Amino acid sequence: MSFCCQKAQGFLESGRVDVNATIDAKKEKRGRDEALTLARSVETVVVGKGKKVVTFDMRNVPPDDDTLAAQLLGPTGNLKAPTLRVGSTLLVGFSEEAYRQALGS
Repeated sequence: MSFCCQKAQGFLESGRVDVNATIDAKKEKRGRDEALTLARSVETVVVGKGKKVVTFDMRNVPPDDDTLAAQLLGPTGNLKAPTLRVGSTLLVGFSEEAYRQALGS
């Protein structure tokens, strides 16, 4: 599943990555509860914005809801785009370095 933006879409297309499902974040919103549920369903959450990357170990050291929500949600209160689930990792926001590590590109 992915909520894509142009940078992420370009990266995915250039790396020949198969995307199972794409959701238009402008049409389908994911609020706090949905974002937290999604994050708690994976082992690792990686939040990127440019060169800044924050990683959460959801199995061993999960953050509290407010800390996690502050990283996952944008100013409108919706899940930031792009968001990609790659196996047991959730990538939120775009960081080329984080994408390369998670996708092995």
